[in-house]
Amino acid sequence: QSCHRPAGQRAGQEPGSRGLPEGVEYIPTRKKGKNPMKPVGVAWYSLYARTRLGYLFYQRQVKKARERYPHGHSVPQPYCFPGLKILPIPVLSNNYSYLVIDTGSSQAAVIDPSDPLAVQAAIEEEGVMLEAIFCTHKHWDHSGGNWELCQKHKSCRVYGSAVDAIPQLTHPLADREKVSVGCLTFEALTTPGHTVGHMVYVLDGGPFGSPPCLFSGDLLFLAGCGECVQPHPGMSYGVPTRLPHDRWMCGGPGRPFEGSPETMLTSLDLAMSLGEDTLLWPGHEYALECLTFASLLELDNSALEQKLQWAVQQRQEKRSTCPSTLGEEQTYNPFLRTHRPELQEALGLWQGRGEDPDAFRARVLKEVRRRKDLYQAS
Repeated sequence: QSCHRPAGQRAGQEPGSRGLPEGVEYIPTRKKGKNPMKPVGVAWYSLYARTRLGYLFYQRQVKKARERYPHGHSVPQPYCFPGLKILPIPVLSNNYSYLVIDTGSSQAAVIDPSDPLAVQAAIEEEGVMLEAIFCTHKHWDHSGGNWELCQKHKSCRVYGSAVDAIPQLTHPLADREKVSVGCLTFEALTTPGHTVGHMVYVLDGGPFGSPPCLFSGDLLFLAGCGECVQPHPGMSYGVPTRLPHDRWMCGGPGRPFEGSPETMLTSLDLAMSLGEDTLLWPGHEYALECLTFASLLELDNSALEQKLQWAVQQRQEKRSTCPSTLGEEQTYNPFLRTHRPELQEALGLWQGRGEDPDAFRARVLKEVRRRKDLYQAS
């Protein structure tokens, strides 16, 4: 595999409609009709996050994805800077894990190891030593490989939020805490919303002549953001359930995407404070769906239309769409444009007299999320 530096957008073919063109595979974020706002979705989330059924479902997901995508759902494209290599690892049906390598010492860290076999294969191919696992949150599609990788790499440390009950967690992190792996320095930022203990990790690119790198998990995607549904009245806090071999269920607060629009807005604002040149490495390949949805909200956004054309061409070739930059995202991601009058007008929302600006932006975010959920379920 050759390495590539992040490049600008390439103009692709003009899509024939607002839907996906022929030859581009649709990778759903969930099965159609499964709206998490409904009680059945809430009940399923509780089972997924708090019981052994969730772990068994995750194992089934892994098995089916390996059969359907024996070489991964996308063609991995490494990005290299002097002393640094970032390798996206396509796992499950649309997830990404990331192997981040200090090429000088051959020490490496992995972010969100969903499928341990795929991650281990990348480790062996690169010939590196796995020193650390960074988990953004507890959900199995981001933490399910922790146990197997720790069995193979006995000195490997597992980092994450203690609030989120990360499986195999050895080193709980506080907000703004920094961790070094070789010459790599990661900073953990607390970003609740998708789960109460969600964290993102920022790699300091300075020593390598690289921009900062944001590994955003399920906080932020290309043109999208993670679910944040307010707690259902019947839900309660859960406790971890022990699995064989001292593995733990993803327990902790048993809430459905455990935040509110206000909480998610604060977390998104924190991410956007990192700077426009920051590279965004998201937890999922959702670009086509998110960009297509966004294009329905802002019909005259040229930056959005250009990015959609580029993403269509990338996905026709089964290529990954990451990374983007935070500067780019501000031009087309509706979840980051809650302050923009054109988006507010498109949604039919206006700031009330005396309404706090951030409260209004949270209201805009909630409406964008509502429409996105309906778009996915239709």
